[in-house]
Parts: sequence; structure tokens; C-alpha cells
Amino acid sequence: MIQRFDRSDRRILTFPAVHPCEGISPGILLESLINLSGRICSFRSRYIPSQRKNAREVIRQIGILLMFFEEIREHVPSLSSSFVLCFSELHLTFQKIEFLLEDCTREGARLWILMKSHFMTTQFRVLVRAMATALDVLPLKSIDLSREVKELVELVAKQSQKAKVEIGIEDEEELKRVIVISNQFENRFEPERCVIKKVLDFLDIRSWNDCQKEIKFLEEEIRLELNDGNARELPLLSSLVGLLCYSRGVLYEDYDYGNSDQSDDGRHSLETLTCLNPEDFRCPISLELMTDPVTVSTGQTYDRISIQKWLGSGNLICPKTGEKLTSAELVPNSALLKLIQQFCADNGISLAKSRKKNRDVSRTIVPGSAAAAEAIRFLAHFLACRLCFGTVDQKNKAAYEIRLLAKSNIFNRSCMIEAGTVPPLLGLLKSKNPSMQANAMSALLKLSKHSSGMKEIMENWGLKLILRVLRNGLKMEARQTAAATLFYLASVHEYRKLIGETPDAIPALVELIKDGATCGKKNAVVAIFGLLLSHRNHQRVIAAGTIPALVNLLAISEKVELTTDALAVLATLADSVNGSSKILESSALPTVSGLLHSTTSRAGKEYCLSILHSLCLNCGADVISVLAKDQSLMPALYSLVTEGTSPAGKKARSLIKILHKFGETSSSGSIRQVLPGQFVHVR
Repeated sequence: MIQRFDRSDRRILTFPAVHPCEGISPGILLESLINLSGRICSFRSRYIPSQRKNAREVIRQIGILLMFFEEIREHVPSLSSSFVLCFSELHLTFQKIEFLLEDCTREGARLWILMKSHFMTTQFRVLVRAMATALDVLPLKSIDLSREVKELVELVAKQSQKAKVEIGIEDEEELKRVIVISNQFENRFEPERCVIKKVLDFLDIRSWNDCQKEIKFLEEEIRLELNDGNARELPLLSSLVGLLCYSRGVLYEDYDYGNSDQSDDGRHSLETLTCLNPEDFRCPISLELMTDPVTVSTGQTYDRISIQKWLGSGNLICPKTGEKLTSAELVPNSALLKLIQQFCADNGISLAKSRKKNRDVSRTIVPGSAAAAEAIRFLAHFLACRLCFGTVDQKNKAAYEIRLLAKSNIFNRSCMIEAGTVPPLLGLLKSKNPSMQANAMSALLKLSKHSSGMKEIMENWGLKLILRVLRNGLKMEARQTAAATLFYLASVHEYRKLIGETPDAIPALVELIKDGATCGKKNAVVAIFGLLLSHRNHQRVIAAGTIPALVNLLAISEKVELTTDALAVLATLADSVNGSSKILESSALPTVSGLLHSTTSRAGKEYCLSILHSLCLNCGADVISVLAKDQSLMPALYSLVTEGTSPAGKKARSLIKILHKFGETSSSGSIRQVLPGQFVHVR
């Protein structure tokens, strides 16, 4: 039989052909060869940007052999074992040729294939020689074929042996041109745009969208290289990404806004940790959950991967304080690691996935090559100028480019901030153009993940403009992105305090909880949670009507993650007597008690427990008497004692004792004496 390889998982420039198994029927092998040859011949109609001469010659030769294979169909019974052996070798070679042609015509890989011209040429040469060897020993005389067919096969064999498989002259010229362009970037010299355009035209990369496809392909190759632990090609891949990003931003005025998932920013802007990620667990460099926290000589803690990248790039100062490091020693912070591990266990977060994500983000702290770094710096200054002096369309495109460039690359964020893009982006928030406002807000969200970006936003009166978008944004996307931006700004203590003191900030977030889309509601809840890290903001959050809005959200939301986030905020507010009273006044008790049984989130169950426990402590018998009547509550509490986290187990045991004590005292008619000093009786 003929084994088949799953082509969907094949890495580019790999040729995992499989040999036909022994004892295969000559008829099956011949039919497979005919089908395989037909697929190869179909490449005639496909565009081949580079390796044109080599590809066309191979396709021509296999087209001739296809006629030969079809001619000998009727002679299958008389084919000798020598024929089968030669056909098996040809089948193996043809598989590799098909893989090679797929790579030559692969959309998005045109620049990469050009840069691998020498490798591609070698592969064509090896495969053509292999085909010649198999044809040379083919026993044509043993079967009765027309003289013309035999002569054609012999001609192909001779041509394959003598063929000069070389890099095309045009390919060689364009390859050298790309190398020159990369060297110019590396030496901080901006290449002539017409020279870059000539290379891209040769490869038929003629639009913003064509550039974007090439960038996505190269970024995926970088990811695969890192996953394989092989960074050999990383500098070249990074240089090409830098060149194409520059080209996308500078050379092409068109851009494919509609092809991008605009809701992506709002839906994933807070990554996977949402409001359950305390600020002390995030690395100040990457702003992601620390999976291996280490402390430097200044006493600041960073994720090991991030600080090693920082030090490896030649920086000798503490990223957060700016102080000079007296030592490069990294001391493991085991106490913080245990807290993070407990936090992940409590909230169902995979530390392994977070570690992989941090590795992906941290690799972008420093550029993959000097050429890539300078290309992005040139592009950043170009975009800053466009934001200030461009037409309306040019400003909109510049904001969108920053939005893409800063999405997941820390180095790109720093370049955009250093180039001065933050002030003009803030200015675009006042635009009456919905698209421009949304792009500018999303770009600012990405830049707010960088400590310098936060500072630039706050020092340029950005808070007022962001709140304006939060309240009256022209698109819901802009409003929910504004809420996410407040979350990142709230990670800094002084900004968190300032946001809380701004009269319209918290009420605007509450309004988004009420009338926003699911993503907007989530971002608003997360932002409020961030503000609650400052105790001074608790009363402001309560006064803004947050509790009724959250209780209503619990009643209508079908999203487990959103419900869990809302419960997290309510659990925090319930710690105070005033917060507990407002929760009780909002008729939340049945809802929270019901969610304790129904929610599938373990973190959600534990937040429900925390709320009920606080309500009992702060509101007394009015709550306890209701809970004591719920016969299904005790089994749920005992389940949390045995299966919950350590803090949840303690609260569950405490609540069980309170309910038992209430049962004992209520039976003796001494309800008001229950657990004296622990409850405030509320009517």
C-alpha cells in the first residue's frame, strides 16, 4: 500500500516522504505515480515567484514521464521486479518534488523562499539527479512500447543527468539586494524605498495585505524555531520581519482593516488572568504572571526569563528603579513563587501555560537582530510623523500600524513610545471618526502595558481623554478598550489613587457594566478590581452603585469567567460592614447562595463562600437565619472543606460553626445572643 503523510503538519522546507511498502502491487504503485505526477503537473498554472526555471524544468520532465506511465498501464501484468523497484524510487522522489513545489508556491513564504535560494537549488539538483538515476536503470527493453515513448523516457534521463540546476540570475540579484537592505538597516542607514519596492514587486508582494501574510508566516516560523530550541535562523527571520513591517507601514497606503478581528483587543486585552491577577504577581517588564520570580540587587523582583533578556542585552540598571545594579546575581524568590502557585491553584490557572506564554512575550524584550531593531525604529519615527502631519487616512493607518506592532512585542512598544507616538495618539481620541478613535485607543492600550507608556499617558493628561472615550466612545470597541487601559494604569499605585479620585472614573466603569457588551462588562469589572487594590477606593466603588450592577450581572450572565470576576469584586467589597450591608440590600443573598451550588468554577464557588462568610460576620442573624434554612448549603460547605483550597476550607469550617451555633441558640430562643460581639444585627 501507499502510506500518506499528514501534509497539514509539515514544516516548510522539510520533505518527509514515505517509501512505498514492500510487496506493493505494481498496478497500485503505477496508479499512485500517475496521480502524483498529475498533481505535480498542476503546478504549471500556479505562480512561482522564485526558482521559476528549476521548477518549470522539473514539471516539464515529469509531464513527459506522465505520458509514459499512462502508456504502460496495459503492461502492468508483465512488469518485472526491476520496474517496481525503479517506480518505488521515482515515487519517493516525486513526493519530495511535490513538497518542494508546494514551498515554492506557498502564500506568505515568498521572501523566505527567496532567502533560501541556495538551499532550494540544492534540493532541486539532488532530486533531479535521483530521478535520473532511477530512469537510467529502468528496463525499458523488457516491455513492448512504442519507439517514440521509449525515446522520450531516455531523453528525460539524459537531460536529468546533464541538467545545470542553478539559481536564476534574477533570484541571485534580488537575494543580494535584500542582504544589502538588511545591512543598511543594521548600520542605521534608511534604505531607498524604491529599492525595497523593487524586491517586493519581483515577489509580487504589492499590497498591505500581502506584507501582512508574509509577516504572519515569518512570525510563526520564529515561534517554531524557539519551540524547537533552535535559534539558528532567528536573526535572519527577525531581520525579514523588520523589513516587511517597515514596508507595510511605509510603502503601502492601503490597509486591510476589515480583515482583522477588531474585537480581539477587547476580548483578549487582559490576557488569560483577568482581574484575578494581583499586581505583585506580574513581572514589571513583561506585565505577565511570574512563573520563576527572582530578586535583583536593588530588591525588585522580576520573572527570570524577562530579567535575563534585559541583562543579556547589555542593560546594567534596574528596569523599575533605574538604579545601577551592583551585581548580576538573581536570587530566587521562593516565598513569592509559593504564593503564585497557590494563586494559580485557587483560580484554575495553568502555570505551565503561563510559563510558555511568558517565554513567548519575553523573547520580544530585545530584537532578534540589529537590522530588525533599526527597521522598527525608522518605522516608529515615520508613524509618529504621520500621526502629527498626515492626512486623516494616513493618521488612521498609522494608529492601526502601532496597534499591530505593539500588540505582543515589548521592544516595538518601547520604540513607539520613544518616537513620541503617545501624545498624538491621545489627540486622536477626540476624533469624530469612529475608526480612528478605536484604533488610537487600542494602540494606547498596547503602549500602556509598558511602564514608560503609562507615564507618557498620565503626564500628557491622557486620563481625562481615556475617561471621555469610556463614557462616550463612538464605538463600543473603543469604550471597552478604554476600560482595559484603565486596568493597566491602575497597576501603578499612584495612578490607581488618581483614577479613584477622578469623579467620573468609577461611575463610567459601572455604566459599562450595565450597558456594555460581554467584553465591555468584563473589562469594566476587571478595571474596578484593579482599583480596589487601593483601600481608599472601596467606598467610592460602593457609592457609584457597583454592587447592584454586579448583582444584576450575576443574574443574567451565562459566561462563567465573567461571573467569577464579578464574584471576586463582590467578595472584596463584602469584607467591610458597609459593603456587606449594600450586598444584602441588593437582594444578592439568594443569587450568591445559588451560584455556590451551580457554578462550575472552583474559584467562583470559593468567592461565593467568602461573600456568605463576610455577610454572616458583618450582618448577623438576618443572614444566618436565611442560610440556616437552606438544606443544601451544608453539603456544599463540607465539600469545600475537603476539596477546596486551604483559605476556603477555613472559611467553610467557620461558616459551619456559625450555622451550628445559630441552630443551638435559636432552639433555646436566644437568637439575639448568638456569637456575641461577632455580628451586627441589621433590620
